[in-house]
Amino acid sequence: MSAASVNWTLALPEIALGLAGLVILVFGVLQREGKGIVSCTMLTVAAFVGCGVLVALSPDGMAYAGTFVNDGFARFMKMLALLGGLVALVLTLSYRTEERTPLPFETGVLILFSTLGALIMASSANLMTLFVGLELSSLSIYILCALERDDVTSSEAGLKYFVLGSLASGLLLYGMSLIYGYAGTMAYTGLIAAIQQTATLPTGLMVGLVFLVVGLSFKLSVVPFHMWTPDVYQGAPTPITAYMAGAPKFAAFALFLRVMSGPFGSMAPRWQILIETLSILSMVYGAFAAIPQTNIKRLMAYSSIGHMGYALMGLAAASTNGVRATLVYLAAYLVMNAGVFAVITAMRRRGHEVTSISDLAGLGRTDPGLAAALAVFMFSMVGAPPLAGFFGKLMVFAAAWQSGLYVLVAIGAVSSVIGAYYYLRVVKVMYFDASAEGLDRPARSLLFVSGSMGLVTVFFILALGPLMAMARQAALALGG
Repeated sequence: MSAASVNWTLALPEIALGLAGLVILVFGVLQREGKGIVSCTMLTVAAFVGCGVLVALSPDGMAYAGTFVNDGFARFMKMLALLGGLVALVLTLSYRTEERTPLPFETGVLILFSTLGALIMASSANLMTLFVGLELSSLSIYILCALERDDVTSSEAGLKYFVLGSLASGLLLYGMSLIYGYAGTMAYTGLIAAIQQTATLPTGLMVGLVFLVVGLSFKLSVVPFHMWTPDVYQGAPTPITAYMAGAPKFAAFALFLRVMSGPFGSMAPRWQILIETLSILSMVYGAFAAIPQTNIKRLMAYSSIGHMGYALMGLAAASTNGVRATLVYLAAYLVMNAGVFAVITAMRRRGHEVTSISDLAGLGRTDPGLAAALAVFMFSMVGAPPLAGFFGKLMVFAAAWQSGLYVLVAIGAVSSVIGAYYYLRVVKVMYFDASAEGLDRPARSLLFVSGSMGLVTVFFILALGPLMAMARQAALALGG
């Protein structure tokens, strides 16, 4: 193996982040019990910022004998994952409740290693790299979900996600083995060559691709592989729920886009109908299942299912514009989602966490600033102009329309109208229902996250031009 094929400097951000995680873990062990959470979290934040700088400065190229790739697409998705992890870390600093034990210092370290797996996934150029990154990210999240050992719902969330996640990993591995068996390689470049040289695609290869899609769909909580999402979102600590709704989904989408647009891009007419079906099921189910929810964390779980359906519209378009639209949509979703979970983390009354939608009654009078921020996020998730969510939906709808997916666009539009009901219901409760007892004053870090994300959501149009340019370069790096 030549030095050029190793070229370890392309993976410098991942190496640095992994080493930082080990150092922070040792540092936390040396602290007094219960005293290391703040210092370890702050060190993790610093590690994320440093890793982000390294990602921005990293050059293009292939490394480790063609198993690791760094390009514009990888950098774009890595920055989204790092930002999602960074927001979750800030929320962790302010997560204190009277009825639950404080989160241990390992929280930040586990988020770090899960994000490290996400970065590896974004740079995967081989099915084995894909699986290693996916499992590193998933194993950390299994533990994060069950961190509150004194809380039955947290333990249940961790166990459910572990059992169902293991099943999904098994299906993914089975699909990978079929693809390797029929193509004779696991490298993406080798798969492209093998498919192009085959006059008639083997049935086994198609079956392997289906299992691969199933495994990745589970990580995205796409219908019908969503069954874990509501219970895990509700049971996990709120900062962990915020993390799960961000970085891991971005990494899974990075895999989806890279695998389907790269190795299997020439097979688009065969897999488009599968992606369209997943998108339709997710949008429709997410819209209707969220209507009866009374717990805001469960509502956000069904909301995330719907949003992943909208994002899949860009992939279903099977074009450069479709990939670009999906990337812009994910960026808008990151901003909206981070803001909503900052508000949910701030929902405490007399030191106790409250997550019922009815607990928001009268918030517009008792805490106008927090209510205004949450209202902005709800309107953005509906897709109201000129907020961030509007531009995300506009782009994926336009990409699908340009590819002739008129039925998909129509169903997406109807689903958006239905989904507006449960988002606007939250606004109605805050401003028109009789006032409940006021919530505790939020921590400054939560006010900072909710306020900054609110401003970005409102003024998203100002960053739309540069963001679209970066998304286009990322899409072109995949070969569209």
